[in-house]
Amino acid sequence: MPLVCKNCEVTLNNRGAMDPAQLPALMAFASVAHHGSFTRAAGETGVTASALSQTIRTLETQLSVRLFNRTTRRVALTEAGAQFLASVKPALAALEAAFEALDEARDQPAGTLRINLPRVASELLVLPHLAEFTRRYPQIRLDMTLDDGLADVVGAGFDAGIRLGERVAQDMVAVPLSGDIRIVVAGSPAYFKRYAPPATPSDLAAHDCLRYRFSTSGGIYRWEFASQDDPARVFEVETGGSLVTNDLRTMVQAAEQGVGLLHVIDGYVREQLEDGRLVRVLDAWCPSFPGFYLYTASRAQMPLKLRALIDFLKEKRGAG
Repeated sequence: MPLVCKNCEVTLNNRGAMDPAQLPALMAFASVAHHGSFTRAAGETGVTASALSQTIRTLETQLSVRLFNRTTRRVALTEAGAQFLASVKPALAALEAAFEALDEARDQPAGTLRINLPRVASELLVLPHLAEFTRRYPQIRLDMTLDDGLADVVGAGFDAGIRLGERVAQDMVAVPLSGDIRIVVAGSPAYFKRYAPPATPSDLAAHDCLRYRFSTSGGIYRWEFASQDDPARVFEVETGGSLVTNDLRTMVQAAEQGVGLLHVIDGYVREQLEDGRLVRVLDAWCPSFPGFYLYTASRAQMPLKLRALIDFLKEKRGAG
């Protein structure tokens, strides 16, 4: 069945059937649409941005329709481009799945592996071992989306997600990637020269606290603490301060400079705690939580590429 651009009422080669030579252009089109950028798509496809742009222009000429609106800052699908993408995307996905199936028949993990995870999980679990993973599995293309929300991995087209255990839906298949994690509240020695350390969470009202804004919802994270009388009872404290950001690394650097107090997973600032750049406070109130889990919809017929990632991350957990 020919792939048809309904808006311009022509087939891909204007002769009533798809021209196989246009398949690379279609894949390039889908990549640019996915990334919203010629530069990022070029990085994925291994060509220059200018070559990729020319490929898309040639495809537009063949189809006699503009697929993208381009500005110096943004690349966005036109209405015709969005319709065309909806038509060709299932066919491209089927082709990719067919090639991946051939690799799996040869017991070779391969294909694009789409993972949704928060930045903290990426920095703690994946990035330290990324080079080794890519060397071990050169046929796997890892497509990581950093997202602090609760992603619908099935509906959004991801193979799996990584989240804290308490945030994984009960109907998901979840594989532990870390042990329990602990929260730490910390500040720099310079900060504590100006302010006395808080003795209880209620004392934070008099402190400058570095606050995290969720990129997905826009909400401000409320600091969580455990009751000393009942460690299983967790309560939240709304904090105030001079800095709000959606980037943990920025918060850590601000804490090191003495801007304010930090509330974060202790493993994220282990080096700063060990070398004295940051000092723990409120330790008796800081709870432990179930650690990070990789979650997916079903264990049945799990693709080799996903099994490879799970086994690799579990191996690194054991090594750590």
